[in-house]
Amino acid sequence: MIITEKGKTLQLDLLITGCRARTMDPQRPEVSAIGIWGGRIVGLDDDVTGLPAARTVDLDGSTVLPGFIDAHTHLTWTGVAGSLINLSDCRTRDAVLEAVARAVAETPEGRWVDLAGYDQRPLGAHLTWQDLERVAAGRKVFITHVSGHACLVSRPVLEAIDADEFSAYGDGVVRDDAGHPTGVLVEEAMALARSRRLPYRIEEVVDAIAAAARQCAAEGVTTCADAGIATGLAGFSPVELAAYQSALEQGRLPVRVQAMIPAAMLRPSGADPTDGIPRSIDLGLRTGLGDDRLSVGALKMWLDGGMSARTAALTEPYADGGLGQLTYDDAEVTALVVDAHRAGWQLAIHAIGDRAVDQALDAVSAAQEAVARPDAGHRVEHSGLVRPDQLARFAELGLVAVVQPTFLEVFGDDYARIMGEERTTWMYRGRSFLERGIPLAGSSDRPVVDGAPLRGMQLMTQRTSSGGVSIGPDEVLTVDEALAAYTTGAAKACRMDDRVGRLAVGSHADMVVLGADPYVVAPSALADIPVMATVMGGDVVHGTL
Repeated sequence: MIITEKGKTLQLDLLITGCRARTMDPQRPEVSAIGIWGGRIVGLDDDVTGLPAARTVDLDGSTVLPGFIDAHTHLTWTGVAGSLINLSDCRTRDAVLEAVARAVAETPEGRWVDLAGYDQRPLGAHLTWQDLERVAAGRKVFITHVSGHACLVSRPVLEAIDADEFSAYGDGVVRDDAGHPTGVLVEEAMALARSRRLPYRIEEVVDAIAAAARQCAAEGVTTCADAGIATGLAGFSPVELAAYQSALEQGRLPVRVQAMIPAAMLRPSGADPTDGIPRSIDLGLRTGLGDDRLSVGALKMWLDGGMSARTAALTEPYADGGLGQLTYDDAEVTALVVDAHRAGWQLAIHAIGDRAVDQALDAVSAAQEAVARPDAGHRVEHSGLVRPDQLARFAELGLVAVVQPTFLEVFGDDYARIMGEERTTWMYRGRSFLERGIPLAGSSDRPVVDGAPLRGMQLMTQRTSSGGVSIGPDEVLTVDEALAAYTTGAAKACRMDDRVGRLAVGSHADMVVLGADPYVVAPSALADIPVMATVMGGDVVHGTL
């Protein structure tokens, strides 16, 4: 029995009974009753027996899990991409151009023509501005690559950029044999076109966030870490955090959000040198500001690009040539990481290729030597290609691996081709991280791939590409380990493991009700389990109870 300070019996806001709740708490792994008050879990099973409740729901044996956590996603980008013509199913050049022509016809004169999901790999080579000219003459066209690390733009966009600007971005500007820009811009060079296209209005960003958040809730997600807002590859407005705040105030944010701040926003702080904050964003804001509904998350820094764009930085070349690109030289990234670490940031370091992982390990090691922060919780986003010799340092530095298992299905055939037999086994690891005590967080990187956590869990247990290629079979996880990656593991990555990720007394009442038990169905059927309801803070944000 739960008694209030005044000696009265507590009336619960919601009492859930008759469920089969998998708590992800080893002290109490399964319960059948959950008491909720004030948005928190206040009792389980016998704790809440006989307590009055404003509402009681009998789930008749349904499975309940902690709300899923997407530790690396892009909500604004997802919402924007969802409103555009998507080219991801276009397998020929003609199909791409037909889709561009359709987008041109549907977009009023004077407005940019935006498309998403462009992928040069099935086409054999990149399209160029000359190709776009056939169907979009005179129109400003911006096409985002499926990886988010490149774009294709039309002639009028290129004409708005002067030669000196192109020169400043070096290899990021793809050129033809005569040295002229082709219309393909990669990594930071995308800013040349994005700066002409942006910003989106706050109302547009709010609509995009709300649409993406509804999609997340429908898939059982209750907490998201948006991996980079306001500027850089995934920014849509310099006041994007204000859009998140507006979405929350309007009741249009049905998930908890941590917004990562791009490291490009750091600048000399002017603070007293003894404060240890040589660089900061305005007012010295850093990780942790806000509350459990909306907060400033980790500082996001991109050390390299993506595999599909061939810009992930490798120590040995891709099978089709090239070593990818590093964003910073070693001294620059170490200085940046040390400054941010000193200032109290949690770091979310994008490192896909093993050369970028080397940079991340060296820089974090230097930062911890400068100022010991063993509980900093620094993360390596993607951890795409991690060599065996890097694993011990990864563990020693206390880094969290934030992976996207659905990449294995969508891009696995390409990975196997460009990495070769040995390196393919090192990609987006699972078992190797856990065996060395490295915290493992599941995530989606949506809209790059399908964001459904249950699909990600299935891929962690199968590791098979869409073409049937096995990608590192020794890295396969159990169902329980895969579930942990999207609950307790992702909560740790977000430094929220004391309040989300498990069904325990004191935790937020975030949970998902499923139409089948993941522990009972075949692993190959995990993605097909229906999400019946999603509850965030005791409120139903998807489905019904």
